[in-house]
Amino acid sequence: MRKLIVQQWVTVDNIAAEEDGGLSFVSGEPFDDEITEDPFQNSVMGFIDSVDTMILGANTYNQSKGYWPYADDQGEYGKKLNSLTKFVASSKLDEAPWGDHPAATVTRDPAATIRELKEQSGKDIWLWGSLELMRSLLAAGLVDEVQMRVCPTTRGRGTRVFEDRQDLKLVEGTSFDNGVVLLRYEIK
Repeated sequence: MRKLIVQQWVTVDNIAAEEDGGLSFVSGEPFDDEITEDPFQNSVMGFIDSVDTMILGANTYNQSKGYWPYADDQGEYGKKLNSLTKFVASSKLDEAPWGDHPAATVTRDPAATIRELKEQSGKDIWLWGSLELMRSLLAAGLVDEVQMRVCPTTRGRGTRVFEDRQDLKLVEGTSFDNGVVLLRYEIK
């Protein structure tokens, strides 16, 4: 069965979105090659190779649609991200274009969509950002893994990943030379 993997970029103080909704704490170089000598880039590319479907909330979609479909500067990573099958959870959107790439499918019932996708064959499913959607899918028992890429900075204020108690089981903790730490947790 396919897994639903949440990936969040966060600060050391657990901020996943700054007060203005931004992510200025996330930085990185474009990924021009699939295989590099850089363990961090290999980790990021390995993750995107492990998924074939992405689900986004409407806010994350609106923040992404103007950049990612045209992100030639993101090299191989951008190409792979743009080729993923995409779903946008929204009660207001009727369509979700993605530049010249196939449009995302709009779903009004993301939990039902995730249940259906998990039963289909394929690679894992990636929930990209979308904190409200993440929380609703956690409450529905549909999240299998949470990956946090912890950036070596703090913000003090902003939106935290978790608002409520959540029991997690650490399955990986890897630090990289750029200061980012990958923490992978299974949901208990």
